[in-house]
Amino acid sequence: MNQHSAAVQDLLSTHKDQVLAEWQDELRTTGGGRALHTEVRETGELLEALLAGVRSSGGIEDFEGAGWARLRELLSALSASRAAQGSTAADTSRFVLALKKPLFFGLQRLLGKQPEVLVSATWELSTLLDTMAQFTVTTYQRSREEVIVRQQQELLELSTPVVKLWEGVLAVPMIGTLDSGRTQLVMEALLERIVDTGSALAIIDITGVPTVDTLVAQHLLKTVTAIRLMGADCIISGIRPQIAQTIVHLGIDLEGITTKATLADALAVALKRTGFVVSRTKPGTGATGLAG
Repeated sequence: MNQHSAAVQDLLSTHKDQVLAEWQDELRTTGGGRALHTEVRETGELLEALLAGVRSSGGIEDFEGAGWARLRELLSALSASRAAQGSTAADTSRFVLALKKPLFFGLQRLLGKQPEVLVSATWELSTLLDTMAQFTVTTYQRSREEVIVRQQQELLELSTPVVKLWEGVLAVPMIGTLDSGRTQLVMEALLERIVDTGSALAIIDITGVPTVDTLVAQHLLKTVTAIRLMGADCIISGIRPQIAQTIVHLGIDLEGITTKATLADALAVALKRTGFVVSRTKPGTGATGLAG
């Protein structure tokens, strides 16, 4: 271990409590900390891991080495936790960088009479803390991306519900753009419900789909094919005049697939196929009955 690394180790081991107190004071001043109990725990654990890294690695240069594994683990957990709670990447980075001032002042107290060693130790320690801060930013961004992907997945699932209308008939109201990922979710959810309910007919309503192009049509055809392979049939409703013209213009073949302009028309066909009849129970009251 070189002289300036030994000085850092001496500072972290001999004057740990002082450095810790000054770091927490700095966090309170700069606003980089959180609740007091959380802040004390995080700073204490990070200082312990920092000291362990200096001791085991023999230096403070190789942050990717095995000796720094515990410190990287703590920084990853810190970044992921703050990302989940809505803190910014700057706040997370500032938490680490707030340690610079206590460490630099501590080195100055220890090495005030050794200017060359002080400069070297300060430079390498500054480089290490910058690396730690950058590591938290990278981990934070990755954590935020994972949160966003998970939320998008949940929104997709919520936006494509499979509704059981009555015995043997399911419906899927589609709203928004239909892409490959969403089509896969719809197909999986619909096929599972067909198996669970033993339904023989599914209505896919695309009234809320703004445009239909070749890709969207292909997605619909794949879904219909999968439904038929399960022994069920499918009706596509919501074929507006503009969509009908687009389908004809693109030369998309929907032959053999029942299509209807509105969901009401599709429901009427579904009722007829399943042997149900809708009738008024009393003329003029608006009440209706459903008979098999």
